[in-house]
Amino acid sequence: MPETPLAVEKTVVRSWKTPIALTVFTVLYALLMLFAPRGGTTTFRLSTQADLIQLPDLQVPVGPTVWVCFVLLALLTLASAYFVRAGGRSPLWVVIVYIVVFVVGFLTWAASGATIPVPGLLAGSLALAVPLIYGALGGVIGERAGVVNIAIEGQLLAGAFTAAVISSLTKQPFLGLLAAMVAGVLVAAVLAAFAIKYLVDQVIVGVVLNVLVLGLTGFLFSQVLQPNAAVLNTPVRFDRIPIPLLSEIPVIGPLLFRQTIIVYIMYVAVALVYVGMFHTRWGLRLRAVGEHPQAADTVGIKVNSTRFWNVLLAGAIVGLGGTVFTIGNGIAFNKDMTAGAGFIALAAVIFGQWDPIKATLAALLFGFASNLQNTLSVIGSPVPSEFMLMLPYLVTIFVVAGVVGKSRAPAADGKPYIKG
Repeated sequence: MPETPLAVEKTVVRSWKTPIALTVFTVLYALLMLFAPRGGTTTFRLSTQADLIQLPDLQVPVGPTVWVCFVLLALLTLASAYFVRAGGRSPLWVVIVYIVVFVVGFLTWAASGATIPVPGLLAGSLALAVPLIYGALGGVIGERAGVVNIAIEGQLLAGAFTAAVISSLTKQPFLGLLAAMVAGVLVAAVLAAFAIKYLVDQVIVGVVLNVLVLGLTGFLFSQVLQPNAAVLNTPVRFDRIPIPLLSEIPVIGPLLFRQTIIVYIMYVAVALVYVGMFHTRWGLRLRAVGEHPQAADTVGIKVNSTRFWNVLLAGAIVGLGGTVFTIGNGIAFNKDMTAGAGFIALAAVIFGQWDPIKATLAALLFGFASNLQNTLSVIGSPVPSEFMLMLPYLVTIFVVAGVVGKSRAPAADGKPYIKG
C-alpha cells in the first residue's frame, strides 16, 4: 500500500496591531481636518543662508495637501492590512512612509500661513535624537545578551556629569569623552555584578541605579559644582567639522555632515553594532547567551562572562551618549538634565524590536517629536502648548503600544543563568 505523504501546514501568526493602530491614527487625522479646517498656504523653507546651493521655498495649499495626505494614509493603512493578511506582518517601510506622510500633512495644517524651517527642524531633531541613539544601542546590546538595562538614564546622566567636570578641568573635550565612557562602564559594572553574579532582579537594580546616580550627581552639583562653577562646570564644546563636498548637499548635507565628532562616532557605532551583532562571531555569541544560554554553555561559551563584558560595553556606549548634554553642546551640567532620555531610549529598543538599525530609526522619530513642539511654538501653531509638551511622550506610548506590531524580546532577556 503506497505511503500517503503528510501535508505539513505552516501556521502563520498574524498580528493586527499595526493596521489597527494606523486606522486609529488615520481616523484621528481625518477628524482633526474636518472639525478644525484651515486654509491658506504653508511654506517649507529648504535652505539656510549658509548653504552653498540654495533651494527655493516650497509653498503648498493647505486644504488640498492635507486631504491628499489623508488619501495616502488610508491607502497605506489598507496596504498594512493586506500584508498582515497575506504574510502575517506589516513591513517596516509601510510604517516609515506612513509616518512621513502623516508628519507632512500635520505640519501643513499646523503651519498654515507660516514658514517651516525644514533644515532647522531636522537639525534640532537629530541633536535631540543622538543621546537616544547611543542609549538605544546600549540597550540593544544589553538585552541581546540577556540583561535588561533599565539604568540607561543613570548612565547618560553619569556620562554628562563626568564629561562636564573633566573637560572643565583639563580644557580637553576628548578627555571628557573618555571619562564619560568610564562613568558609563562603572554604572554598568554595578548593574552587571548584582544582576549576573548575585542574581538580583534586573529591573529593580536598574531603577535603584537611576535613583542613585540622580541623587549623587544632584548632591555633587549643589555642593561642589555650583560653588566652583568657573573651574568645574564650564565644559569645552566640540567644534563642528564640516565634511568637504558632502556638507554642501542640499538639506541633508548640513544635517548629517556639519556635525561634531560625537555625531560622527554615532554613525560608526550604529554601523559597527549592526554588522558585529549579525555578521561576526562576537554577535553570534552575544545573541546565543540572550536566546538560549543553556545551549551556548554546552558549546563552550561562558554565558555569565559574555553577559558581563557586553553589559560593560553597552555602558561605555551609553556613557559616551551622555556627553551630548554637556560637551556636545557646550552646556554646563545641571540637575537631572537628561530629563528621562534614558527611558525614551529604552522605548526605542522595544519599538526597534531589539535591532540596532530599527532602534536608531525609533530614536530619530522620538527626537523629531521632541523638537516638533519647539518648532510649533515658534511659528504660533494653534495646537495647545500643553499638548505640545506631551507630544514626545504620546508618540512614545502610541508607537510602542500600537505601531510596533508583534515583537519578541530575546528569550532569556532578564533571566539570570545558573550553570548546571
